[in-house]
Amino acid sequence: MKKVEGTRKINISLAAFVLLCFFMPWVELSCLGIRDSVSGYDLARSGDKLLWLLPFFMLLIIIGASARFIYEKTPAILGLAMTVGGSISAYLMYRERSSTNHSPRLVATEWSMFFWLGFLGCLGIVAAGLAFYAKRSRSP
Repeated sequence: MKKVEGTRKINISLAAFVLLCFFMPWVELSCLGIRDSVSGYDLARSGDKLLWLLPFFMLLIIIGASARFIYEKTPAILGLAMTVGGSISAYLMYRERSSTNHSPRLVATEWSMFFWLGFLGCLGIVAAGLAFYAKRSRSP
């Protein structure tokens, strides 16, 4: 039971971290010595509305993994939510990066450390969600 608690706490921590990274600068822009940055929140607000799924899934994971009655009564659904939520969030981040990198560049863009840490956090949620499901399904 301790291993299940550990993977559940890892998922809560990773989801909170990814949620925090959503509001931190993702893209750094520079043009003629002028520098600016854009966060995931800014990108979702002004461009790709599907990016709003990222904070939604992270909040869903935090709430689901924090509520004892959810992770005790329906561990398969929680494991699935963790895995699917992390996967979709990672895909949306990857898609945002790919679509921005292939657009015509008038302004130099660099993806920040917060973007990459958030992306790795999403992949960590997927792995921890699968581990949660595997460990919870084996326990009596």
